Amino acid sequence: MSAFAISTTGLRRTFGPTIAVAGLDLAVRPGEIFGLVGPDGAGKTTTMRMLAGVLNPTGGTATVADCDVGRDEARLKERIGYMSQRFGLYADLTVAENLEFYADIHGVTGPKRAAQMDRLLGFSNLTPFRERLAGNLSGGMKQKLGLACALIHTPRVLLLDEPTNGVDPVSRRDFWRILYQLVREGVTIFVSTSYLDEAERCNRLALLHEGRLLGLGTPGEIRRLMPGTLLEVRTDAPRRTATLLRDRLTDAAVGLFGDRVHVATGNAAATEAALRPLLAAAGFTVHSIRPITPSLEDVFVAVLAQPAASA
Repeated sequence: MSAFAISTTGLRRTFGPTIAVAGLDLAVRPGEIFGLVGPDGAGKTTTMRMLAGVLNPTGGTATVADCDVGRDEARLKERIGYMSQRFGLYADLTVAENLEFYADIHGVTGPKRAAQMDRLLGFSNLTPFRERLAGNLSGGMKQKLGLACALIHTPRVLLLDEPTNGVDPVSRRDFWRILYQLVREGVTIFVSTSYLDEAERCNRLALLHEGRLLGLGTPGEIRRLMPGTLLEVRTDAPRRTATLLRDRLTDAAVGLFGDRVHVATGNAAATEAALRPLLAAAGFTVHSIRPITPSLEDVFVAVLAQPAASA
């Protein structure tokens, strides 16, 4: 048995001249939540589909739950649960009937079937809704039902492609509570997300952009990828402040976060000295400028800006 639940070496996928995933090297340990993080078009879904055996790699290798994704497709499907962005729930079937359907697909029969269904319905708080049509569920409940269906055959590895996209914050929190419980039961979870606050919940992360790996490590290790210092700038016109600073501070990464502007700089003292007269000349009232600890979103903005800055 491999020391890793998921392992990829030089994993690559192209679509004609377009490189969707460019030589991805990953190693996911058993029993951890591993996050694949990046914006739309980063290559997250393509990576997920290759790991699930749905899409053949153009190059490189990938092993999931001790199965070569290109050679052991039948065995792979027995050992993984895969929840795609458009997971195939049937709107005209009830919650229980959807679970029955996926139990049939995976050959879950006998006493184990009923026990597993009852456990998953309770686990996802769907027991009171077992006779409700899936089409009448809320977005968050549909996601929990999709997760239950993906777990019906007790997989060793769970692949989740942006499972909380478009789900309300309360349902997202409930969904992650279920994921933590699964990890305590020994399931390895590989989850893609574009929500940087969700990425903070993962044991380790891979930052992906345009199919390329930009960073790998724990959330704390990823934060240390950010060069220099992060300044928080508060003015009476944050949006216009951000626009001005993006135009004038060519050697810094600027991001707008609510009513605050974040500026990543290699020389905090010099940048702050330049900011005050620049903002005053623009007619903005400066409330404060101070160094702060970067969030993952700050790091991602700064890391993405580095190639552009050096180009």
